[in-house]
Amino acid sequence: MPRHLRTTALIVAAVALPAAVAGCGDSVPSNAVAKVGDTVITKATFNHWLTALAKQQAQGSPGAAIPDPPNFTNCIATKAKLPVPTGAQKPPTSQLRAQCKQAYDGIKLQTMQFLISAEWLQQQAAAKGVKVTDAQVQKTFQDQKKQAFPKEADYQKYLQTSGRTEPDLLFQIKTSMLTNQLQAKVVEGKGNVSQAQISDYYNKNKQRFAQPENRDLLVVLTKTQAKAKQALGELKKHKAFKDVVKKYSVDTASKAQGGKLPGVTKGTQEKAFDSAIFSAKKGQIQGPVKTQFGYYVFQVTKITPATQQTLAQATETIRNLLKSQAQQVALNAFVKDFQKSYRDKTICAPDFKTTQCKNGPKPTTAPPGSGGQPGQPQGAPPSQQGAPQGGAPQGGAPQGAPQGGAPQGGAPQGGAPQQGAPQQGAPPQAP
Repeated sequence: MPRHLRTTALIVAAVALPAAVAGCGDSVPSNAVAKVGDTVITKATFNHWLTALAKQQAQGSPGAAIPDPPNFTNCIATKAKLPVPTGAQKPPTSQLRAQCKQAYDGIKLQTMQFLISAEWLQQQAAAKGVKVTDAQVQKTFQDQKKQAFPKEADYQKYLQTSGRTEPDLLFQIKTSMLTNQLQAKVVEGKGNVSQAQISDYYNKNKQRFAQPENRDLLVVLTKTQAKAKQALGELKKHKAFKDVVKKYSVDTASKAQGGKLPGVTKGTQEKAFDSAIFSAKKGQIQGPVKTQFGYYVFQVTKITPATQQTLAQATETIRNLLKSQAQQVALNAFVKDFQKSYRDKTICAPDFKTTQCKNGPKPTTAPPGSGGQPGQPQGAPPSQQGAPQGGAPQGGAPQGAPQGGAPQGGAPQGGAPQQGAPQQGAPPQAP
């Protein structure tokens, strides 16, 4: 799929409409795979998105097969046609079946995770009064479609090959917009920072706003002291440094630059060499200095004094940092509560259980703010980063934990205006 329309899928692969229907009681209806509260996710919806994901994963992979349970006949036949390395035996049917089943189980899990995440998000947005209009969604969709598919034929081809429908894409954009608005609502009013807080942070972290002295050097590195003394002698006779470097130096990096070694700060070189550098006067040729790498002859060509930002200069940087941290705390708290409350009311059919299900495996957890990597509880509202591409759910389940990094600037993606809240602690990524 063209790169630009990939942005239409930025938050979570949307549920095919109609994605869910009302249900009663604690059991999951026979035509459904899961139930969130009184809303069920149907098998038809599950099959729609599983097929789309399987098609996407098969694209661009020679010999890739779409798993066809329970016997995996077509998948096995496709894999059996793949060439094998010279001298190797073709794998037995039992091994190919196991491969097909493993692929199916992975796609099945991903599909369940993003469908449940999408339903959680929709219910939370409704509870918080977060809405977007059809007109807003349609405008964003048309803008992105025009950018990605200048020709209508290309767009139609994408729909055919991806297993997606236009309502799927429209709903994805709507979901993206709801996610951003929900995130903004959570952090609203949580980023107020006082001047006293800024001053306190500055006083405790002054070194973070300082730049140490650094020195630019010309260096010759030799293996022996005798060679170093010869190089030193030629330099003192005013022979060009680059010529001496070319003749004697064994340090390929600085040699390629005519001996230049710029921006050296104290403590970054071997102790003896470091001491010599920062006790030398500008312009004087020094050495030889013995190190584990050999013998240095050098000259300091420039000294840049240390600098310290003032409180006034650092204020905006600190304000933004403290604002981000406060918003992160709010988002972390929201995600923790969101995960628990929605997992407690999510029931899955016996063959479709995930860690998002109350009756499924217990989710593993990690400390808040750890980046929302695999191993976190799953199913929080999806975030901007790591979103699916090509308009279809991708490998990797929606992570129910904070994401690292801040929201991207620039043009809105996936139809959602970017918010000024940090992504770490924000709703997690889609498959």
